[in-house]
Amino acid sequence: MAGDILLPQLIEALRCLPGVGPKSAQRMAYHLLERDRAGGRDLASALLEAMDGVGNCSRCRTLSEQSICPTCASVTRDQSLLCVVENPVDLQAMAQATDYNGYFFVLMGRLSPLDGVGPQELGMDNLESRLQEGQVREVILATSATVEGEATAHYVSEIAAEYQVVATRIAHGVPVGGELEYVDSGTLAHAMRGRTRLGQA
Repeated sequence: MAGDILLPQLIEALRCLPGVGPKSAQRMAYHLLERDRAGGRDLASALLEAMDGVGNCSRCRTLSEQSICPTCASVTRDQSLLCVVENPVDLQAMAQATDYNGYFFVLMGRLSPLDGVGPQELGMDNLESRLQEGQVREVILATSATVEGEATAHYVSEIAAEYQVVATRIAHGVPVGGELEYVDSGTLAHAMRGRTRLGQA
């Protein structure tokens, strides 16, 4: 007689989520089956609808249900500014935490030749097309402060230079409210290099 397959199948499926190992997946599966079957059905339905209904914006590449996302469709934003981020989560963070009113471009990753992620996978041709339109005057590089993030920022800045577009980099350094004794040496060194002037000369 064949053994049960649905529960192991559910546990294995849950392991596709980031940070979810065998034990976490098992706890999730048992929780849904023992205590929240209605929630499990809602989750399954929402997943199916999202997988089929959410795609990528043709302008900025972020996740969107429309071919052009609401941000790109807006006519009130500053067309001269284009902020380049690594993923849609970064876009949301920038939009919610700042008063930035320009447009975005989402790379969906960062350059990593060892992982097979090159310019083509990051949509650099789409980015270049945006710059060719001639409306963008400044590209704001908001990639991570990792080796790959810095390499990606450098690559984008070279593309921007070809079109006489100014490339700027967001500051990285000591977090607001942070105490120096708890900040790592790499962050401190970055903060020192990116220091700015206070007051008048």
